[in-house]
Amino acid sequence: MSLATVFSRAQVGLAAPLVRVEVHLAGGLPAMSIVGLPEAAVRESKDRVRAALQNSGFDFPARRITINLAPADLPKEGGRYDLPIAIGILAASGQLPQEALAGHELAAELSLNGALRGIRGALPAALASGEADRTLIVAATDAAQAARASCAAVLGADHLLAVCAHLRGEALLTQAVPAPVTPCPAAPDMAQVRGQFRAKRALEIAAAGGHSVLLSGPPGAGKSMLARRLPGLLPPLSEAEALATAAVQSISQAGFDPANWAQRPFRCPHHTASAVALVGGGSPPRPGEISLAHNGVLFLDELPEFDRRVLEVLREPLESGEIHISRAAQQASFPARFQLVAAMNPCPCGYHGDASGRCRCTPDQLNRYRNRLSGPLLDRIDMHLAVAPVAQEVLLAPQAQAAEHSATMAARVLACRQRQQARQGRLNAALEAGELEQHAALDGPGRQLLGQAMDRLRLSARGTHRVLKLARTLADLAARPAVTSADLAEALQYRPAE
Repeated sequence: MSLATVFSRAQVGLAAPLVRVEVHLAGGLPAMSIVGLPEAAVRESKDRVRAALQNSGFDFPARRITINLAPADLPKEGGRYDLPIAIGILAASGQLPQEALAGHELAAELSLNGALRGIRGALPAALASGEADRTLIVAATDAAQAARASCAAVLGADHLLAVCAHLRGEALLTQAVPAPVTPCPAAPDMAQVRGQFRAKRALEIAAAGGHSVLLSGPPGAGKSMLARRLPGLLPPLSEAEALATAAVQSISQAGFDPANWAQRPFRCPHHTASAVALVGGGSPPRPGEISLAHNGVLFLDELPEFDRRVLEVLREPLESGEIHISRAAQQASFPARFQLVAAMNPCPCGYHGDASGRCRCTPDQLNRYRNRLSGPLLDRIDMHLAVAPVAQEVLLAPQAQAAEHSATMAARVLACRQRQQARQGRLNAALEAGELEQHAALDGPGRQLLGQAMDRLRLSARGTHRVLKLARTLADLAARPAVTSADLAEALQYRPAE
């Protein structure tokens, strides 16, 4: 039979839609054409496939070969179709049995000597093939990553000949197994931070409820040092969270390293980053920093130095936990449930309010500096904390043996998160307005205090809800079933006046 169909997977955002690679051999002058909206890398595959088949000892049919990548309206990119095209040609020319193709999906790039090379997005492809109840064959370099999809049967091969031997039943490929989980490298310990007890308390609260934080203070106060220790307070990723995080990283430019399995990402882009670098984009769309920080921490140091238009793109993801990228030819959605930690100086020179009086910034300079950050963005940040410089006697004193370590704080954070999951199935930072009425109800004195704070601090409706979420986290840290006035009062300390 001169017609063969091989299954493969495309890559559209995090989705991996099915692609049918149909190969037809007909009479006429020898030629090879690929249809089905292929981009340049896919069109070039005919040269790679021809060389790979010939160098592997197969007969390349001297006929008119038509390859259709269906559906025709789905853009096809990359070298992932090399292997299915080669297998389709062999099956259509009778060099491979077609019966074995129905239960398999293939995705790998071919080198000219027939060796298989890895592709971007092997993990999402494995998840999709598992749902379709087919076995996925990928390059050996992708096998450990794709095997993380426990629902899928994944086979890894290093050469085209090995794939052909498997399909003939001569030498079956072995089931791929995930790479062994290596212990996460020890995160920087909070005990290394001298003083800053109020800032440590704030970061523990933020970790417990998944809240965003803005640290403001002079240079050298320890803002970056504190922010880099936040991941050490967060609990380990669940299996579902680790899989979602790895799937996003697998389609990024850098790809996913199986050695980083179940590690919370910590992303700290430079302040010269563009809006596309933060939210993602390109053609085809790729995830940006906010999606690469999914289930982890996004640290923006020197926040006012970012372009204001770049920072504005954070507003919607902070609310919804996902980002939608729309282009003329393609749309994609990426998860973006990250924990934002930002740091900034109080003024251009960094020493506004310092007791030494060394700040020489004029009121106009101060206003221009603060206006780099819009009110709607600041309103979406749960906690605003002023970080004062550490006193000289604290810095020069011997390190206290009783300094609290990150592990101790992380145990309290884990217990607090378990209370939230048992009560509402999500972190307090993700509560909706209707859920606040149920889980963060206030008594009479609490409502009176909140009303006074709304007038004095001129809180918006969003700001009021974020105060209630923060108060609910404080109550959970103290294992209190209801939010008290003391919880509300402490939450209000982290809310600046307009």
